[in-house]
Amino acid sequence: MGETAWRANIDGFEQAARSMVALADELTAADWDRPTECPGWSVKDQYSHILGIERWLLGDADDGETRTSANTELDVEARRADPPGEILGDLRDVIERRVAVLRSGAVDLTEVVTTPFGPAMAYGDFMRHRAFDVWMHEQDVRRATGRPGNLDGPGADCSRLVLEGSLPYVVGKRAAAAPGQTVVVETPEHRWRVVVGDDRRARFHDGPDGDAEPTVRLRMAWETFVRLGGGRVTGDAADVEVGGDPELARRVLAGMAVTP
Repeated sequence: MGETAWRANIDGFEQAARSMVALADELTAADWDRPTECPGWSVKDQYSHILGIERWLLGDADDGETRTSANTELDVEARRADPPGEILGDLRDVIERRVAVLRSGAVDLTEVVTTPFGPAMAYGDFMRHRAFDVWMHEQDVRRATGRPGNLDGPGADCSRLVLEGSLPYVVGKRAAAAPGQTVVVETPEHRWRVVVGDDRRARFHDGPDGDAEPTVRLRMAWETFVRLGGGRVTGDAADVEVGGDPELARRVLAGMAVTP
């Protein structure tokens, strides 16, 4: 990626973060305790998680613990006894400071960093994943409290790029599709066609045979695609219209979750 894409990632992070903060202003006292699709996490826990990660990225965490996908409970447990208003106030402050730092140029977007979820990448690329994480947790809160929204825009765009980027791996590796097999995944807003070549590698394909009937066609709402990719719903429980090879479809749907 280049500078333009990295700036778009920062835009996505800022938009998702500000939307999540604005959403908190709509919540009732009862909403903060509602369970979400992240097992064991309430709405308040979702906010504590985002707050903790962003504090750590600012260098504010004082526990000496590196944040990884294996210790996501760390910041949640640390704020269990704190009232929602205090968590929200801290998050407002942290988001303002994070955005200011990112916009100031103080962060070297070309620096390769080890990310909390494992892979090393340029900081500018990492910001796409931060936008994705914040946006996904905002959607968790929206579903838990019956307040749908922000399903498009910069944060959603970053999330789409993360989720769609995993589809060739899902089809070729996790679902073990055979050479020549094709999987099409469709939402009303998006369409992806993945073809497995003779070398057994799965790739996106939009060539002249892009309208040929695929081995599997999966049609679903955009939010269902997001929930599958985020591991919020299992393939056998998701509302998906399946066409073609049912066993390959089952394997694709079972392998779509990309979050730890």
